[in-house]
Amino acid sequence: FKSKNKIAVFRMSSPETPSWSPKKKHGPSLPNSAEEKNAEEKNVEDKTAWGKMFDQLFTFKSQNGHCNASTRDERNKSLGEWVNQQRKCYKKKALSSSRVKQLNSICFNWDPHEHVWDEHFKQLCA
Repeated sequence: FKSKNKIAVFRMSSPETPSWSPKKKHGPSLPNSAEEKNAEEKNVEDKTAWGKMFDQLFTFKSQNGHCNASTRDERNKSLGEWVNQQRKCYKKKALSSSRVKQLNSICFNWDPHEHVWDEHFKQLCA
């Protein structure tokens, strides 16, 4: 059986003749498989990377008074890209509630265009 990055499961095609086939979504899963371990490791890496970027955003906000890191600023380009990605995930409801809470805790601006409009409107009304 040759297959790259697939887990093989034993399947009986007939009572007498066993055969090997790649694991299917509806087939039995093997506990603690290499695939599951890789997924767990990636999840830990994602949490660590997300936490590092959040810390950078926290520092950025303490220095600049806002969370709107720009992708146009070469010093903060990767942070700006990360901020934009958080906004996209939030709009798609693909951001966990714990991450939303963390970002809200530092007054993260989910829609910078709406914020700018509100600020200009306040100035106009004053």
